[in-house]
Amino acid sequence: MEDVDVIAVARLHRDGQRYTDKRRQLLHLLAGAKGPLTIPDMLKRRRNLAQSSVYRNLVVLEMAGLVQKIVTRDEWARYELAEDLTEHHHHLICSECGSVQDFVVSPRLERSVDQAFAKIAEKTGFTNVNHRLDLVGVCPTCTT
Repeated sequence: MEDVDVIAVARLHRDGQRYTDKRRQLLHLLAGAKGPLTIPDMLKRRRNLAQSSVYRNLVVLEMAGLVQKIVTRDEWARYELAEDLTEHHHHLICSECGSVQDFVVSPRLERSVDQAFAKIAEKTGFTNVNHRLDLVGVCPTCTT
């Protein structure tokens, strides 16, 4: 977590923001989670945080590139640490309940996807291309 804290201080400072205790708590909470969390999930795990504060701080953390928002079909977005602070991964998103599960693919498949997207970027003039794949379907819980 020390690395995340150091990066957070630098990125927030760059944006004219401070690394407050509430922001640190949110980053540490997301770092310790097994997957993306909704705001209600965060509030259950950190009862000392106010809902309005969580919303405001997540916006600041997202703008600083520390947190990534995952939008699903239910009423709650999910949040996780930005990928450059963790590992590259993708998401399985349930179109019924909105649950999000992380998954990784083999290095071979990842290279293939990177190459395909690099060709698309070259043809379209995109630069600094990275990718995020979300597979949308129905989870086993909602299927039964």
